[in-house]
Amino acid sequence: MKKDRVEKIAELLDKRGKLTLGQLVTYFPNVSQMTLRRDLVQLEQDGRVIRIRGGAMSVKEVQKVSNEPYAKKTALHTDAKIKIAQKAASLIEENCSLFIDGGTTAMCLAKELPDINIHIFTNGLAVAIELAQKKNIDVTVLGGQVMKENLSTASPVAKSYFENTNFELAIISTSAFTVQNGFSCGSMVEADLLKMARRKAKSMYMMLDSSKIGKIMPHTFAHLEDIDVLITDDEFPADLKEQFTQRNIVVM
Repeated sequence: MKKDRVEKIAELLDKRGKLTLGQLVTYFPNVSQMTLRRDLVQLEQDGRVIRIRGGAMSVKEVQKVSNEPYAKKTALHTDAKIKIAQKAASLIEENCSLFIDGGTTAMCLAKELPDINIHIFTNGLAVAIELAQKKNIDVTVLGGQVMKENLSTASPVAKSYFENTNFELAIISTSAFTVQNGFSCGSMVEADLLKMARRKAKSMYMMLDSSKIGKIMPHTFAHLEDIDVLITDDEFPADLKEQFTQRNIVVM
């Protein structure tokens, strides 16, 4: 029965952490991949798994390196975050050095990045753990106070890291966006860190899923004129896209 199969899939994911659709087929050889995808959609809607490219991971797996607020944020708008992350990953060239923040969209990016020779600076603890599983990616974690809501670090001392390191690109995800208030987040010290990353990088790409549009967080770290590329989803309003393109910002 479907209910029994869905429950079995949930149990397997809790035990294994992650499973691809191919692996699920070996457990359920008489069930089509399309049916298994629908089962994963149901489990995601129930808040038990997080779908990733080619499969899914258990929410409990996320919670091993996070707390409840981060796990809940990771489970929100997953499809949009994955598509945005896939596009961002396709823009990264081998031997590049870049900065990635610690947001949940950045976590999706860490999963989607190919295992190529690049150096990544990040203030995301969960992001760094994910990247550390890839053999060819070098990772530097910026130190500072741990912000539990998104498992990232920030500190005024981080300025010294930026003064003595070099990266060409900053790819940052935002918690909120309005044209008037720009891109914003909930922590002043994190906003200051993201400003430093913005100034250090030659180019800045912003990852923005449409659920963040119209929201305002306390601390702005960038305005439209500060970014070069916006990576968003299919729900991004056409009139808003026009405001970006008029400023010569590439919208993907």
